[in-house]
Amino acid sequence: MTSPRFTAACVQLQCGRSIDANLETVTALVREAAARGADYVQTPEQTGLLESRRDRLFDQIGTEEEDRMLPVLRDLARELGIYLHIGSLATRIADDKAANRAFVIGPDGAIRARYDKIHMFDVDLPGGESYRESATYTPGARAETVDLPWTRLGITICYDIRFAYLYRRLAQEGARVLTAPAAFTKVTGAAHWHLLQRTRAVETGCFVISAAQGGKHENGRETYGHSLIVAPWGEVLAEAGTEPEVILAEIDLARVDEARSRVPSLTHDRAIDGPADRRERRAS
Repeated sequence: MTSPRFTAACVQLQCGRSIDANLETVTALVREAAARGADYVQTPEQTGLLESRRDRLFDQIGTEEEDRMLPVLRDLARELGIYLHIGSLATRIADDKAANRAFVIGPDGAIRARYDKIHMFDVDLPGGESYRESATYTPGARAETVDLPWTRLGITICYDIRFAYLYRRLAQEGARVLTAPAAFTKVTGAAHWHLLQRTRAVETGCFVISAAQGGKHENGRETYGHSLIVAPWGEVLAEAGTEPEVILAEIDLARVDEARSRVPSLTHDRAIDGPADRRERRAS
């Protein structure tokens, strides 16, 4: 039996502060990806807008039902007959809180899966950059997968990529393709982006597909770009630069079976004690 294959595309963006302008760009690039043969198209984290000021962000975003971009992209997926994975949109869930929420849309325009980013990027970087994602966003609490015609897809977002246990959980629950659409900073991206993407692929025997924001944004933030499609053995199949563009690669699921047969580490988990367990035994 021939293993399933499909063509995946990453749409790299350089989103600004206008949802309408960003929608125009993403629509054109998704159309390009479909015209080039993509069956599955992924956009980056914060596809709607990249805005660091809370007041400006909440002036523009709404609930999922009120979102201006989502219905247009659902219609676009239906028109093009593709699976469209929106890396994330800022979605209002309370007066002063949002979810950083991913959507996977089917070729019928239906939302097949939602995922709220679990791990919040709260950090002070050398050079003065500071991020407090938890001040604006409420973290999710559920790992999510979705079944596509070819395979099961594991859904994550950006900073999640640093937490290996999440990807192992997704792989052990049947995911053969993992995703981490992102808006990585230039500094952390240059140091860790390729390393983390390839490591998650190798340790799970999965493909990893991650569309990214790239370049200098209206709000002054600079993101790393370099959208990646990585094979289960760690090879980079496609890579973007720093400007908006489309990259594509064929996803041959036979490569997952091959990698996992060579290194079957997903089946080799062991129960281990930690220092606290040993202290409790000594005390008793």
